Amino acid sequence: MALLTDLQPAALRRAFSRFPSGIAALCAVIDGEPQGLVASSFTVGVSMDPPLVMFAVQNTSRTWPVLRGSARIGVSILGSDHEGVCKQIASRAGDRFAGLDLHTDDSGSLFLDRAALWLECSVENEVPAGDHQVVLLRVHGHASHEDAHEPLIFHGSAFRRLGVPEFA
Repeated sequence: MALLTDLQPAALRRAFSRFPSGIAALCAVIDGEPQGLVASSFTVGVSMDPPLVMFAVQNTSRTWPVLRGSARIGVSILGSDHEGVCKQIASRAGDRFAGLDLHTDDSGSLFLDRAALWLECSVENEVPAGDHQVVLLRVHGHASHEDAHEPLIFHGSAFRRLGVPEFA
């Protein structure tokens, strides 16, 4: 197989879509209003000491400049029943949090109900990376939800679900 040298954004987007990823919602309450974004570039286990996770956000994001100012950011790893939630939070119009089941704490972290994992984080560092920023987040607390649905996966530019065969 020959390597393609077309590095235009559309070609790269198609190529990168071949790598499956989970989806995280990063949310906080800022000035009494919920703010948030979704990221398919979220990575756990960047470092265990100190505990760090990371994601990448476009430089053109209108939400990240607001969200980054929060003392704490709630990260919710989305489950298979969150496809509509993901689209709603990612929307550029309307009330992106209308009708959602949310949990917040005194720090301002905002979490989505039925997520597989919650992480309470703060911004550790931001690194310029072309048309994105790579953001390192320090983890301050976590909660796993064993009764949550399987994770929501983004692959081939579409939402997917894990298909685990049952063995007799």
